[in-house]
Amino acid sequence: EVQLQAFGGGLVQPGQSLRLSCVASGLNLDEYAIGWFRQAPGKEREGLACNNPMGGQIYHSDSAKGRFTVSRDNTKNTAYLQMNSLRPDDTAIYYCAATDTGYGCYEGKQVISEYDHWGQGTQVTVSS
Repeated sequence: EVQLQAFGGGLVQPGQSLRLSCVASGLNLDEYAIGWFRQAPGKEREGLACNNPMGGQIYHSDSAKGRFTVSRDNTKNTAYLQMNSLRPDDTAIYYCAATDTGYGCYEGKQVISEYDHWGQGTQVTVSS
C-alpha cells in the first residue's frame, strides 16, 4: 500500500520558517515526482512546488518562488519543503503528493490532475 505522510506543520509567527517532510512508503521515491500543494479555507487547492524523480525540473509557483524550496532525499524516501519568510496568507493545510506518470512536474509546470497518491496534510498557521 502506498502511503505518504506529511508532517512538520505548526504555528509560527510571520517571518519565521518551517520545514515540511513527506515520508513515502510502498513506493520507491526515485520513480516518482513529488508535488507540494496547499489549501486554505474556502479556497481551491494550490500547487506550490515540485521536483521530478531525480530531484530536477523543479517548479515553484509565484507564491512560493524565492521563499519555498523543494528538495528530496531518495535514499530516505523523503521529500522536503523548506518554507522561509512565512506570512499570514500562507496559513493552510499543506499536502504532498506523488505521481509516476511523467507529467506531474515537467517543463516548468505542475499538473495537479497527474498526482494520484496524496498524503493526509499538515496544518501550517502563521499568526502573531
